[in-house]
Amino acid sequence: MAKILIVEDNALNIKLFCDLLAAHGHEPEAVSDSRNALDTAKSFSPDLVITDIQLPHVSGLELIRMIRSDEQIAEVPIMAVTAYSAQGDEERIRAAGAQAYVSKPISVVRFAETVDELLKGDDTPEIDNPESRANVAGESPGPTEAGGEET
Repeated sequence: MAKILIVEDNALNIKLFCDLLAAHGHEPEAVSDSRNALDTAKSFSPDLVITDIQLPHVSGLELIRMIRSDEQIAEVPIMAVTAYSAQGDEERIRAAGAQAYVSKPISVVRFAETVDELLKGDDTPEIDNPESRANVAGESPGPTEAGGEET
């Protein structure tokens, strides 16, 4: 069982991510206020951090940089999740220090596969393609997709 920290400000996405991770045998811990994320990460000692990029107060990119600069948790793999994917986002997210990037609405299967890859130590899992059918803006999530609008 892996300890996974989720930094997300949307309650529905928190529930979805926590339920998915718990169903796969992991121990999720959610933080909805990004100002508390670094301290929680240091006390929780996660095996993986999943963070939204569009967060109030401390952005996901800034949080990733803060984690990478803290020697206690600098080596923890990070998966970024965001509903707003634009050209250059992948490069900015990777440059900040995340190993993976998944766009919302998420593919539940791809989300689980990416988590597994990161926990196995694959620091270069395939990036979720925002142009893929599962991630076309405006489409309703299907049976294997979830997530969507951020607040």
